[in-house]
Amino acid sequence: MKMLYILIMTIPMLFFGSIQGYAQPKECPVLSELEKTSIKDKKEVIKALNTLIPKTYGKLDEFPDIYTKWNVVTAKPFPKTVGNKDEEDYFGMAKTFCGKEIAEKSWLVRLDFPKAPGANLAQGQIFLAKSKEKGWFVWFRYH
Repeated sequence: MKMLYILIMTIPMLFFGSIQGYAQPKECPVLSELEKTSIKDKKEVIKALNTLIPKTYGKLDEFPDIYTKWNVVTAKPFPKTVGNKDEEDYFGMAKTFCGKEIAEKSWLVRLDFPKAPGANLAQGQIFLAKSKEKGWFVWFRYH
């Protein structure tokens, strides 16, 4: 059964190039343009999600309301994920993608979308940073 699941998930990835777009960010943030933040900025991050999530996730034709409601599972600076295996792996991804300095000035936001029809669409992970001039922005969407 597990092998069947792996095949069902893997085969479409071989044929649909758009899935590959989530493998890494289109471009990394510029370190000198990032503002230093801390866990004290969590309320600000949560508020920014009201505009960032609709911009990042958009709408799916077959499920137009799927991303209109969400719950924040995690919202913390990447250095605060150390020690939590589920979250620390994302910190490793961020460091691999854009380097340690960018990752240390970025946040992990894990989301749950309760209107989603399945587990794949129900989870979201985004990497955020704060620009000195433009405020909060998503620089990578994993799911």
